[in-house]
Amino acid sequence: MIVGKVVGSVVATRKNENLVGSKFLIVEPLESMKGANNRIVAIDHVGAGISEIVLVAQGSAARIGCDMADSPVDAAIVGIVDDGIGLE
Repeated sequence: MIVGKVVGSVVATRKNENLVGSKFLIVEPLESMKGANNRIVAIDHVGAGISEIVLVAQGSAARIGCDMADSPVDAAIVGIVDDGIGLE
């Protein structure tokens, strides 16, 4: 699982039919190397917003975590961090 900060959003009017109605956010991992662009696009089913710290699952855990086992999802926001020691 990755802890990251939501830094933007993606709008895709044409997408796989299993993704219609889904919100996509750009997440920058907090542990990323300086100067490296490690941002990922994650599907959001928990209502996260820009600048929030979130938990992101990847791979098959992402599909299971957002109840989309048959969808082409590789990263999913599965939680919004309320408080964390040492974050940011």
